Amino acid sequence: MSLHLKTKYEKLIKDALFSQFKYKSVMQVPKLEKIVINAGVGDAAADVKFIEAMANEIQAITGQKPVLTKSKKAIATFKLRENQTIGVKVTLRGERMWNFVENLVNIALPRVRDFKGLSNNSFDGRGNYTLGIKEQIIFTEINYDDIKRVRGFDVTFVTSTKKDQVAKELLKAIGLPFAKQR
Repeated sequence: MSLHLKTKYEKLIKDALFSQFKYKSVMQVPKLEKIVINAGVGDAAADVKFIEAMANEIQAITGQKPVLTKSKKAIATFKLRENQTIGVKVTLRGERMWNFVENLVNIALPRVRDFKGLSNNSFDGRGNYTLGIKEQIIFTEINYDDIKRVRGFDVTFVTSTKKDQVAKELLKAIGLPFAKQR
């Protein structure tokens, strides 16, 4: 029987983490607060259509309209002006966040060629995990014939804990397939 991921977290994972880390209060149990998806489009300086295409792809994957990110300063060697649009980002919370995690774990990651698990070294020291996706075509929402260019983006899982080990246990319980430790 397949449980929706949010329900699984509420009914099973929360209790398991509570007893595993011997918390005194249920409020101490770590939770997934948000997921931030960020895509930098470096060649947007040459053509604005690249930004629009990436924004449409991110919107198809997440079901939410992305925000355009702008450069903070001008860098002449990259032909970059200040306040020029250089990327897109989306912050997912609530139902969309849980749907994205389910889609990522059950459909997208198994489609990655030669996938051996997620890196154990991508925690930031404050309980957040960032995963780099090399190709947007692993998501079923993307039509291979419509893409202008194969691009990657970053997915950051923001948790309520400040400890990497606790965050890893939470993400493992949610279903993220980490690589085996050697």
